[in-house]
Amino acid sequence: YKYEGNNTSGSHKLNSAAAQVYYAKQQGLTSLTTETGAGQWGTAPAMASAYFDMELLVYMVKVSYEQKPFRKSVMETYGAQVIPSPSTTTEVGKSILAEHPGTGGSLGCAISEAVERAVGKEKCRYVLGSVLNQVILHQSVIGVEAKTAMDSLGEYPDVVVGCAGGGSNLGGLISAY
Repeated sequence: YKYEGNNTSGSHKLNSAAAQVYYAKQQGLTSLTTETGAGQWGTAPAMASAYFDMELLVYMVKVSYEQKPFRKSVMETYGAQVIPSPSTTTEVGKSILAEHPGTGGSLGCAISEAVERAVGKEKCRYVLGSVLNQVILHQSVIGVEAKTAMDSLGEYPDVVVGCAGGGSNLGGLISAY
C-alpha cells in the first residue's frame, strides 16, 4: 500500500504535470492550458508551472468551481488563472451557454475550452492529465516504485490493484509487472 494523500495535487498527478510542463518549457512555449473537474489535476500543472515559471490557464467545471473554492484557491496560490467552464472567454463556451444558460458545465466542455485557447494562442499548449500514451509513460514511475518495494522484500504480488479512472494510474502501475 502506498499512501500519497498528503500530496497537494493528489497522489500521482504531479508525475505527468512536471514532465509535460518541463518539456513545454524546453520547447520554448510560454503558456499552457488545461481543464480540471474537481480540481486535483488542475493543481498538479499549477504546481509544476510555478516551478518552471510558466503561465497556466485552467478551465474548471463550473459546478466544482462553485462547490470547491479551496481547490481554486490552491491553483491560484501557485499562480494559475482559473476560469469556471463554460465561460464567455471561448467560442465553444459562449455556444454552450447560449444553448444551456444554467448549465453546471462538464469535463468535455472544459476540455473544449482549454483546447480552443491553446490552438488560438501562440506558444501555448494544452496539457492533459490522463488517457494519453505519454501520461501512462510518466505514470510508470508508480509501477517502478511499487516493484522496487516488492523486490526489496523478496516478494511478488499475486494481484496488483489500481484506480482506473482515465487509465494512466493503472497503466503506469502495471507496466512494471
